[in-house]
Amino acid sequence: MGYAHEYAAAIMHRGRVPMDPADYVPNWQDGPRKAKFYPGADSFPLPESPYPSDATLDRGLCPEGAPGDGEFDLTTLSGMLRDSYGLTGRRLGVQANTDLSALPFYPLANWSRGSASGGGLYPVGVHWVSGPSGPVPPGVHYYSTRHHAMQRLLTGDVSGQVRAALGEGAPGAATDQYLVLSIKYWQNSFKYNSFSFHAVSMDLGACVQTWRMWAAARGLAVEPALWFDEERLAALLGADPREEGIFAVVPLKWAGYKLRSGGEVAASAPVSVRRKDVERSRAVLTFDALLRMQEATSAGATARPAPGALAPAAAHPVDPAAPEVELPPARPLETDVRTALRDRRSSFGRFEGQKPVTRPQLAACLGAAIAGSRLGGDTGDVPLAKLYAFVSHVEGLEPGSYAYDPERRSLRRVREGRPGEFLQKNYFLANYNLEQAGAVLVPTVRTTAVLDAVGDRGYRLVNATIGAVAQSVYTAASAVDLGCGVALGFDNISYIEELGLEGTGEAPLLIMMIGNERLASADFRYEIA
Repeated sequence: MGYAHEYAAAIMHRGRVPMDPADYVPNWQDGPRKAKFYPGADSFPLPESPYPSDATLDRGLCPEGAPGDGEFDLTTLSGMLRDSYGLTGRRLGVQANTDLSALPFYPLANWSRGSASGGGLYPVGVHWVSGPSGPVPPGVHYYSTRHHAMQRLLTGDVSGQVRAALGEGAPGAATDQYLVLSIKYWQNSFKYNSFSFHAVSMDLGACVQTWRMWAAARGLAVEPALWFDEERLAALLGADPREEGIFAVVPLKWAGYKLRSGGEVAASAPVSVRRKDVERSRAVLTFDALLRMQEATSAGATARPAPGALAPAAAHPVDPAAPEVELPPARPLETDVRTALRDRRSSFGRFEGQKPVTRPQLAACLGAAIAGSRLGGDTGDVPLAKLYAFVSHVEGLEPGSYAYDPERRSLRRVREGRPGEFLQKNYFLANYNLEQAGAVLVPTVRTTAVLDAVGDRGYRLVNATIGAVAQSVYTAASAVDLGCGVALGFDNISYIEELGLEGTGEAPLLIMMIGNERLASADFRYEIA
């Protein structure tokens, strides 16, 4: 039993037993940037990318047939990056979050992005490794979110090194174009200390799921690999494994690859990015739990799970004896993915229970959560997530707690009665009134079973799955005109007890609130893309 089991248990109990260091206070004045900084690096802007109106969220979440016939080029890559991690506008709404007093000040501006992020910290770094079939000289580039530009870190074809690091059985068609996703821990740990590994692995899932929805709606495929030679890719990027983890590789089926390169790309001699990220913080701290989780989850990085390895960790089916409550067909998600992502935001206390959520709206969000719970790639197609709903204000639905049955697209009653008092009592922060939300959705994963099945690296998969579920619900809520908020600050054990999960091994890892918002609330928006 590896350290990830111990860390997972500490996460579940942190509402009752604080994680070390319990007395940690962030030094906001000495915080890091929300992106890496490579002074002097050459860069080039990415082109504008139109988005077709028929590339709807319905197609992105539930594509007809197998997606992936299309091919990426520089324009589509640019659009996917802009709509996921690029800055798209400034938000300044009057709401209940604790950072409200800082938002009017321009240096602390809250810039909106398509993907969600725990604490709005966006720690995922996107690196484009481009081979000879690309539109620019081969090399390693870093996506600068603030400028929507690529910064060149290394010149030369090193795509063969990425292919070699992926090894046999990696997802994706033959290519020499890859997105390599890393996470610089200090960008998150300065705020969340030991808890940060739990949060950043959800950030990874939110980013990848945005890409999957965006690409599938346009007939493209995004199939991430979570198992690969992490040490080799860290060396390629010049990353210190104690400071930065390499979490995913996404091969891109690229237009003209076969025509221009004519075959496989051989592994090149080992080289490394020499440019170094310049840290803003004068004092960079380390946390024992974070270091141990990086070590534990990178140790078996090349041991890609065999097909079916995750079957013992699959989500339990719903109880067929539980009373069933039928749902109407889900409201269609006819909004194009770009628009849904641009409109996505956190509600932060704006919920108003007097106008209930409709059952078709609820059905759409439940279906989106399940559709987003399979990351694809080398993670397999085993359903890991199960979904519960605490219903307070849904039209034609009695208040209570329910389990979602994805096969029948219905609800199974767990407990009757209004859940508002339970929800608010077990929420740690003051930025949401959970009772006013129409429903609170709770995804669970059998974390221990996943770790037993595929080792400690499975912890990254667990949380990436939850992050992908959250991103899908956020985007679907936007498409059906609902507010949405996601939070990690709740007593996990109380939810296990309330839902009767003590003997199932299911871990409630996140809560997602959906509902209608108060009318005419003050809200400033300035679009920049």
